[in-house]
Amino acid sequence: MTKLQVAIDLLNTEDAIALATKVAPYIDIIELGTPLIKSEGLSAITAMKEAFPDKKVFADFKTADAGGLEAEMAFKAGADYITILGSIDDATIIGAVEAAKKYDRAVVVDTIGVQDRVKRAQEVSKLGVEFVELHAGLDEQAKPGYSIDVLIEEASRAGVPVSIAGGVNKNSIAKVKESGAVVAVAGGAIYGAEDPAAAAKELKEALS
Repeated sequence: MTKLQVAIDLLNTEDAIALATKVAPYIDIIELGTPLIKSEGLSAITAMKEAFPDKKVFADFKTADAGGLEAEMAFKAGADYITILGSIDDATIIGAVEAAKKYDRAVVVDTIGVQDRVKRAQEVSKLGVEFVELHAGLDEQAKPGYSIDVLIEEASRAGVPVSIAGGVNKNSIAKVKESGAVVAVAGGAIYGAEDPAAAAKELKEALS
């Protein structure tokens, strides 16, 4: 079954935990967005894991160098997953994977900015990562003509474990599930909703 991940792009730990508390019954993975980690530091990861020890905590570092070092920082703070950019050298990913093995945690490669996401997903999957995030960032989503259907089509032919991030909502969630993605990542569709818990519940039920 496709798991549901909430991407929390708020800027302080208190607000992030408050949101997570509302949606926790319906989500599998709690993602601390890059802006939150940059704003609050590693303490946000620790606080989230302590608040929700039964959930997977996803630290969206988007690491571009020193993969082993940054992965170890994230894992020591309590993260279960760390993201490494797919656009960088394989050595950075390999270093992070080695750290993940040491701590019994996992690495996710983020394909934001990668031109051929399917090809790169297939390449990095051989390096021992948990899954690959087919990701269209907020700036890409804001471009005229953007459609999540591109990511859904890519997921359907990747042939490796992938997540989809970039416009997952109640209108696209069924197609995300049908694509074979192992994780559906919803951000604004949950934290931007008038009732985040109801929004998360609706998405979770669509994945069941």
